[in-house]
Amino acid sequence: MKSSRFDATVLTLGFAFLYIPIIILVVYSFNASRLVTVWGGFSLHWYQTMWSNEGLMDAAWVTARVGVISATIGTVLGTLAALTLVRFSRFPGRMLFSGMIYAPLVMPEVITGLSMLLLFVAVGVDRGFWTVIIAHTTFTMCYVAIVVQSRLLTFDRSLEEAALDLGCPPVKTFFTITLPLIFPAVVAGWMLAFTLSLDDLVISSFTTGPGATTLPIKIYSQVRLGVTPEINAICTILIGLVTIGVIIASISTKRAELRRQQDEHLAVGRGAT
Repeated sequence: MKSSRFDATVLTLGFAFLYIPIIILVVYSFNASRLVTVWGGFSLHWYQTMWSNEGLMDAAWVTARVGVISATIGTVLGTLAALTLVRFSRFPGRMLFSGMIYAPLVMPEVITGLSMLLLFVAVGVDRGFWTVIIAHTTFTMCYVAIVVQSRLLTFDRSLEEAALDLGCPPVKTFFTITLPLIFPAVVAGWMLAFTLSLDDLVISSFTTGPGATTLPIKIYSQVRLGVTPEINAICTILIGLVTIGVIIASISTKRAELRRQQDEHLAVGRGAT
């Protein structure tokens, strides 16, 4: 009993430490006062002011484009990397390949950002929108690879073998059998990659250039001069978007899993008859 109460207390304090500051930020985004720490009544004024702030809106648009493009490219590359690691257990350079895939997971972001900066300077590439995308793709694809790889390790390959035995080409087998079954993991990997890109500050600060200021960099530069209610408003919107995305991803994953189980039971029932 004492152990359970202690665990519950520690868990409560941990969640409070994580989420109370976020709740305070959301509440004060509706503050009518210009002073962030002084409550002046409920108001949507700062949301209206935020939409008219061209600098914040341009940074938000850049962040959204970078997140979508880098997450999509990273998902494709990460899925291919996971397939390679799972389906080809032995090939020359496998250890080096897996090490290169997992390196961004344990490497500090400042080292990744600095190395990308030195690379772009060495090859003479002007930093801007596409250099940020390349950098974000580099460190997000490893997370996608891990998520998809965990699904492939529990994948029933007899379904693929049955399709191949019936004359289905390997490429068609992948798109009609393998991809639909691992699609929830692919979606989860994309959501994780998009969230990481949306949140990144360190790597973006090394690889960004004129006209490619992301929202975290914009917020950080304004916070250094003092927090304004506009920052609270746009952060609240970001929290809402991420929350909605997580809920949608969770619901779609559960529905896909239930659909898969129903299909398997139906296939077993037909085989028994």
